[in-house]
Amino acid sequence: MAQFALAFKMAIKSILSNKLRSFLTMLGVIIGIWAVIAVVGLAQGSTKSITDRLQRLGTNLIQINITGRNSNRNVTYEELQQFAEQHQDDIEAIAPTVSSSVTLKYGTNTHDTTLIGTTADYSLVRDVNVSSGRFILPIDVDYRQKVALVGTYIVKDLFNGQNPIGKKIKINGQIFTVVGVLEERANSQEQSDDDQVIVPVTVAQRLTRNAIIRNFAIKITDGNRSEAVMNYLNDFLMKIYNDSTAFRVFNTAQLLDTLNSVTQTLTLMLAGIAAISLIVGGIGIMNIMLVSVTERTREIGIRKAIGAKRRNILVQFLIEASVVTGLGGVVGIILGFVTIRVMSKLNIATAIFSIPWAILAFTISLAIGIVFGLFPASKASRLNPIEALRYE
Repeated sequence: MAQFALAFKMAIKSILSNKLRSFLTMLGVIIGIWAVIAVVGLAQGSTKSITDRLQRLGTNLIQINITGRNSNRNVTYEELQQFAEQHQDDIEAIAPTVSSSVTLKYGTNTHDTTLIGTTADYSLVRDVNVSSGRFILPIDVDYRQKVALVGTYIVKDLFNGQNPIGKKIKINGQIFTVVGVLEERANSQEQSDDDQVIVPVTVAQRLTRNAIIRNFAIKITDGNRSEAVMNYLNDFLMKIYNDSTAFRVFNTAQLLDTLNSVTQTLTLMLAGIAAISLIVGGIGIMNIMLVSVTERTREIGIRKAIGAKRRNILVQFLIEASVVTGLGGVVGIILGFVTIRVMSKLNIATAIFSIPWAILAFTISLAIGIVFGLFPASKASRLNPIEALRYE
């Protein structure tokens, strides 16, 4: 233990005697660890944000996507309503959605956002509520009333934070009356659930010149009946399309499973790409350690001449390589943590600092120090003391 402590002190002294070179050696490891933590944090943060949103909807949500483009006819909202009435013990509400990108205008202010055309049941199906005003009513849908609900980001950006209830806005040039403000769900961030405008589906169909509704959401009374209702829906839609590829029926649980599978693969892939810089950093360490062995050939010869064994020289250089990568790992972890905190505080992105990934990254940095420091250390330990003492 005393010999190890002495070797550690000598390694620290050697590193401090060449501060700039030691820092440049660490830089590859620092960037690698920082990149891994930041990339994984972003991937996990995004996954958590989407997963929380889906879980908030519950397991009793069924989504229908109409994918067929060449069908002789398409399922209508009225037909789905009739289907819901036939299975009213299982189905609580049904809501179609039509979406499009639109431009809002209020006074001289303009804002590009996402328009969603839907019905009164959308509030129940998607768990969307208003913080002020009211939601869409059945009468708005039946009589094609040009009313709109806006998200909190639109209130901030388009109305400069003023109460928009009762004000007139233009959506793609057509005048609408704002009747409600949606509850804040994403800290009023741009391109989020708080950056959207909701109008009656019948109005949206005319506004977007798209009469075909390709997305429906159904809320069932009991999540345990999800599979049975999905089977009913498949049979019902097959009678209309006679083609199983013309539509997709899935529930929230299936979507979560798919999402988790995809994001895990994506996280590993991104972490692998970021880890390449660690390999580059390891090569840099090997290069610098070989230079260090050459510069300290005479020192190694003196140590061997006064009794240092091959094992002592090997351990000293391995410790030097491990200390360099270990310090680089610590700095990289700190930078990764700070980056994630800054992004979260400034609402740039949703990111999570993962302690297991930080520990793994630090362990890998130490392993890289040992692996890439092994060859230079072995070379130093095999030097002939007589030839080393003669080295100039």
